Amino acid sequence: MGDTLSQAEINALLGGLGDEPDSSEESAGMAGAIMELENELTLEQKDILGEIGNISMGTSATTLFALLGHKVNITIPQVKVSKWKYLAEGYSRPCVGIRVGYKEGLQGSNILVLKQNDVKVIANLMMGGEGNIDEDAELSEIDLSAIGEAMNQMIGSSATSLASMIKMKIDIDTPHAFKLDFTDGDFFEMTGLDPEEIIACTSFRMEIGDLIDSEIMQIIPKEFALMIVDKMRNLSSEPTGQGELPPPPVAAPAPVHAPPPVAAPMAAPPQEYAQQPMYHAPPVQYQQTAPMPPVNVQPVQFQPFDPHAILQQKENIGIIMDVPLEVSVELGRTHKKIKEILEFTPGTIIELNKLAGEPIDILVNGKFVAKGEVVVIDESFGIRVTDIISVEERI
Repeated sequence: MGDTLSQAEINALLGGLGDEPDSSEESAGMAGAIMELENELTLEQKDILGEIGNISMGTSATTLFALLGHKVNITIPQVKVSKWKYLAEGYSRPCVGIRVGYKEGLQGSNILVLKQNDVKVIANLMMGGEGNIDEDAELSEIDLSAIGEAMNQMIGSSATSLASMIKMKIDIDTPHAFKLDFTDGDFFEMTGLDPEEIIACTSFRMEIGDLIDSEIMQIIPKEFALMIVDKMRNLSSEPTGQGELPPPPVAAPAPVHAPPPVAAPMAAPPQEYAQQPMYHAPPVQYQQTAPMPPVNVQPVQFQPFDPHAILQQKENIGIIMDVPLEVSVELGRTHKKIKEILEFTPGTIIELNKLAGEPIDILVNGKFVAKGEVVVIDESFGIRVTDIISVEERI
């Protein structure tokens, strides 16, 4: 990730998620201005932002896979510097923006940008579809609501990862999804963004099964990006706390009685030492250790568990007689898919797992303790206890 942009990178940044800019003098001047902006962030700062985006989007991909049921792959990001006005002038296609505000731990916001058709596919998958969409259809409020919920789950998981990295609690506002059309002259007035504001654009390639092979861009204001980078730097430069224990000392190895090393022979020994006998290492002496005494191994003895002994203990139960407990009655249960629940209307009949006339369950603080039958007392329902669950069954 260098400080100098290639022509392809400049085209990608100006093109706004894949559109090619006009080859005019104005576009060339814009490209030169963007190259000058690259010095607003150092290479180290870009690397830190890229690493944060890589970890955050990795967590987000796992969350999106759980929501859609399709394999999600988000590649390593690339970080570039631009201004809102340059980014706006390069767009010719309406996209979808998701604004995420941080209200605790970090103070600021960023915007995620996705292609309109990608949003339609994600929304269709979240509503139980196969991802087949009409590319010419208008983006609906249902699509925006669905992508907002998906981003709420994704950004929530990425905020958790970011909080674990900078070791502080982070809380976000509910993400707001909106149509992002830079060709509308009221865009900056509507969003309150400054066209001259310097931004860090982190782009990721996103693949969702065989349905989406596209790009997602995260736009962070420069001040907010530097705030995150500083927190990561401060964390890495913090000294070790006094409460932490030093690493345990490494024990020195026991001395080994080995023969002394024999020096390598000289190429041409002097004449006066030529007739002397060569040195022979003494044989190594091994000491035979005494045999270990036999170990007395016996089976462990456990005290028998008698559930009746619990009832025989004399406990002072009077001290908890005034503790309130919640008693609830369960008529039955069933399992439904989200699609089936959304189809509920007044008059819908839900079949439970209990038969007519079968005893119902009585629970105390969620614990099954008895069975009973429904009775009517005056104008109210009541329960007549027919069976108490034994201590052995409850244990």
